[in-house]
Amino acid sequence: MTSPMAARGRDVRRRLTAAAVELIAEKGWSAVSTRMLAERAGVAPGLVHYHFPSLRALLTEAAIGAMREAVAGIEPASDLVDGLLGPLDAYTGRDPVSLVFVETYLAATRDEQVRSAISALVAEFQGKVAGWLADRGVVAPEATAAVLMATIDGLMVHRALNPMARTDLRPVLRRLVEGGAVCGS
Repeated sequence: MTSPMAARGRDVRRRLTAAAVELIAEKGWSAVSTRMLAERAGVAPGLVHYHFPSLRALLTEAAIGAMREAVAGIEPASDLVDGLLGPLDAYTGRDPVSLVFVETYLAATRDEQVRSAISALVAEFQGKVAGWLADRGVVAPEATAAVLMATIDGLMVHRALNPMARTDLRPVLRRLVEGGAVCGS
């Protein structure tokens, strides 16, 4: 049985991470302050540092959690390209999840802790994609997975900037992947 104090602590952490994700998307990583975050979460500012070693640690945990949740829904389909790109249809490039990805990638250029956390998430998902590709007989599945991941990330970033990136690019991506094997046509 969980104590009421532990349950309250989990609730405060959840509210803080949810508020962090919202604020990263709205204001940008570097504009989020402890006071702003506490106000959005409806808690006293001291609780931010009670529950997290630093504001940076809280932002990192929140952003990586949101990114992990976004990629968790990506599963292989009979057509691997559809399985990878289908879930991206929900993201415009200007929606909160897309903005969290962009802001977190930008923060990673200046922060080794953030870079390390993103690298671990990318490696985990890239390994999953490489396994799907290997199961489909794609030649060089690890390298192909790396290219697919970079392509998907690029498409996410470009959706806010380039109308062409919001069109259905599945046929193009299929042609790229089919050189290594089959991904369904």
